[in-house]
Amino acid sequence: MNFKNKDCLLNFIGFLFLVARCLSMVEGEVHYYEFVLVEKNFTKLCNTSSKLVVNGNIPGPIIQVHKGDTIYVNVHNKGYYGVTIHWHGVKQPRNPWSDGPEYITQSIGTTYPFPKPDDEDIIILGSLYRGNLKAEYDFDLIHGNDDLPHSIAYTINGEPGDLGACSKETTYRWVIDHGKTYLLRLVNAVVSANMFFAIAEHNLTISNQEAATDFDHFNVTAIIQYRGNYTIPLSPSLPSTLPNYKDLTAARKFYANPFRSLASKDHPVNVPLNITTKMYITVSMAKIECKNTTCTALEEGLILAASANNISWNNPVPTDVLLAYYRNISGVYTTDFPDQPPYYYNFTSYQLPDALAIAELGSKVKVLNYNEAVEIVFQGTNIFQGSDHHPMHLHGHNFYVVGIGYGNYNNETDPKSFNLVDPVAVNTFVVPKNGWLAIRFVANNPGKLFYHYFIHLVYIIIKSACIRDTTFVGSRSCVWFWHCHIDRHMTWGMASVFIVKNGGTTETSIRKPPPHLPPCNVPLELRVQNNDGPDGKEY
Repeated sequence: MNFKNKDCLLNFIGFLFLVARCLSMVEGEVHYYEFVLVEKNFTKLCNTSSKLVVNGNIPGPIIQVHKGDTIYVNVHNKGYYGVTIHWHGVKQPRNPWSDGPEYITQSIGTTYPFPKPDDEDIIILGSLYRGNLKAEYDFDLIHGNDDLPHSIAYTINGEPGDLGACSKETTYRWVIDHGKTYLLRLVNAVVSANMFFAIAEHNLTISNQEAATDFDHFNVTAIIQYRGNYTIPLSPSLPSTLPNYKDLTAARKFYANPFRSLASKDHPVNVPLNITTKMYITVSMAKIECKNTTCTALEEGLILAASANNISWNNPVPTDVLLAYYRNISGVYTTDFPDQPPYYYNFTSYQLPDALAIAELGSKVKVLNYNEAVEIVFQGTNIFQGSDHHPMHLHGHNFYVVGIGYGNYNNETDPKSFNLVDPVAVNTFVVPKNGWLAIRFVANNPGKLFYHYFIHLVYIIIKSACIRDTTFVGSRSCVWFWHCHIDRHMTWGMASVFIVKNGGTTETSIRKPPPHLPPCNVPLELRVQNNDGPDGKEY
């Protein structure tokens, strides 16, 4: 081989090396995680009880990656009952099979949209219970008790803090340096409450029924401690400006401020303007009749529930929505979830007749075409004087918060104040107490999922999946759960399902289900079979 050929060969090898390097940079790094779910005893507030935890710790492990990285997570359930894991914020294009909720089947940026902090920490606000929560929970659901178990304390990263019995020595601490900038990522994992958060003698920058007495009044604390040579006080400083439990004015003032995103050329906003589907959905406390159900009513044949447009979601056990839609099994669900409430009244009045509380138990879904531009106004009601905040969560899509307010939504005047320029894009947002929330999104997602794993240990949870549409031959659809993210309300039925039809191309169509997708407990002959033809192509 002459020198010229050798030079060409070396140049070619060098080119391949550069291509390989570029491809590896694009693809990112590969991360492997092992999650082991196990029951473990913890002593909190002088009480020892067993809790289902991930890798033996509260809170569980953190997954920290960059955009473009690949993550493999093996989950081993060594607990006493089945669970599902639902991911918030991570895109899995055309692949919603791992969405998590049983019986239905922010992107991670490389830079901050503000000056990079010197360090950061995750603060998880949680609930602490006494006794066998699972057993109490199941009993209340079956026997129609007017409530579910209440927590005995709140926690910060698993600890009740200095104000709790037997807790001072284990208070969560974070050691910081003077003069540096820190980022706190706050996660409210409290079951049924909205939380105020403050840091004593510091300012924070951020991008319940008043008569109620039987809720958790516990003040949870943690400690931020500076490094350096100084005398640590015997008692920590406590915030002096934190609102009290029932400060509805403070909560309303917070939500009354216009929520705006950091919209820019690098972080564009694309709010749908030409709306093709409008829905007005009331979210409410309710009661349902126990006829032809598994519940056991304690009085008058009624059981406490929650509803959306007067429909209380009924879990289609043992056949899920996926299987019924795929196999064209009738009688499992219907496609008539209403776009409007059955009747209109002063939704936020304090004098509402009990007759308005009777809801229909059903498995009603809403079908959306691919690329449908949807606007939903969620309206809170005060039935049973039970108005509350409702954090509404939509699986499979982000949505823009274009409007929010108090009282009854006015479809003539309130849209004039919508923010269609730089609203926040989220997958969960709160309908304020005795108020309304307006959101917009495009139903163009055949398989996005969202970041931050969250284990739903609830009764009414349904599986997110994509399935064959038997009406339109050759098309497929995705099934996405939406619900109030207060587990108590979701359990009572404040939920429903969107079936989003796919587009006409491979890139806008769902992938085939994984071969290891767990089946439902139904007769074997009804289970979904591999739908590939003899030539390996999907039919």
